[in-house]
Amino acid sequence: MLSFTDLHGLQVDLSFTKGEFAIEPKHVLVFLKHENKWLCTIHKQRGVEVPGGKVEAGETLEQAAIREVFEETGVHAKNLTWFAEYAVHDKVVFAKTVFTAQFAGQEEIAFDLETAGMVWLTDEEFVNHPQLSFHMQDEGMHKMLEVLQQHEKW
Repeated sequence: MLSFTDLHGLQVDLSFTKGEFAIEPKHVLVFLKHENKWLCTIHKQRGVEVPGGKVEAGETLEQAAIREVFEETGVHAKNLTWFAEYAVHDKVVFAKTVFTAQFAGQEEIAFDLETAGMVWLTDEEFVNHPQLSFHMQDEGMHKMLEVLQQHEKW
């Protein structure tokens, strides 16, 4: 397990072992790479980041991940695979499950009040984009990218 302090001063624990945290994940993140580019959403306040969000009532983590990717980017995701999870020690501790996914198609969508669009980033842009959200700049994100890049499919 990797423990670090994020850019907002909160303790975060990152694990690549499923079920390591006592708290049930209610948030998701999705790493999707297609044609050597990473799928990102452009959050109007935070900046560029991987798609993700909260699980809605009655949804599984996988259903939430697929829905969030589509709502934030217009991309259809398939073949979700559990990758990691992390716990953020805020006033109320919460956990996120991180998935990898494959590209299954894309539609033009109207972006909502939260997101301003989507972008495909090269490996270099994915770590050096000038408008990366704070989530994309922390030690945990760097560790997840390191582990992802060790897998041949990425």
